[in-house]
Amino acid sequence: MSEPERQIRALYTASTVTVYQAYAPEIGLPAAQHGHFPAAWKRDRMTWIKPSFLWMMYRCGWGLKEGQETVLAVEIQRNGFEWALRHACLSHHVPELYADQADWKRQLKRSPARVQWDPERDLRLQPLPYRSLQLGLSGEAVRRYADEWTVAIRDMTPLAHEIHALVRDGDLDSAARLLPEEHAYPVEDELLAHLRI
Repeated sequence: MSEPERQIRALYTASTVTVYQAYAPEIGLPAAQHGHFPAAWKRDRMTWIKPSFLWMMYRCGWGLKEGQETVLAVEIQRNGFEWALRHACLSHHVPELYADQADWKRQLKRSPARVQWDPERDLRLQPLPYRSLQLGLSGEAVRRYADEWTVAIRDMTPLAHEIHALVRDGDLDSAARLLPEEHAYPVEDELLAHLRI
């Protein structure tokens, strides 16, 4: 069965969903050690969270890109994640969803979250024919993410490097067995209706 073109796939429990980010060690290591973001983490900037581990690996180059050497798994409350989706706007104008460009710009300006649907990636980080969610948080959403929604933060860098080494060696089966187990995230259609083309 083929994958829907736009679907949230994630590692989740009954109450939490795991998203990924990558930071320089001076941000990422204290965050993982203490379970919350350090004072140096900028709350006034947009922060992008990704439920797809492999999309994060594509973005950070398996934790090898400068400034993204520490890969974090941030476990957040599902009700917070869904609040962000409910209050999100697409990051680009789609005529089918917005009255006009000005309407979209107004919604974008007042939305504390924005959504991009980017091609999912395989183990070689090549694009797949379906898309994964990126969720940008700003303003109120950033504060809630850091102060209310975050349940745990884990350093995934060693795992990222281990999987990358297996991929480089051509052992894709072993690499796949180490991936976080992501499944279609159960959301009501109405929650994503304003975010799908």
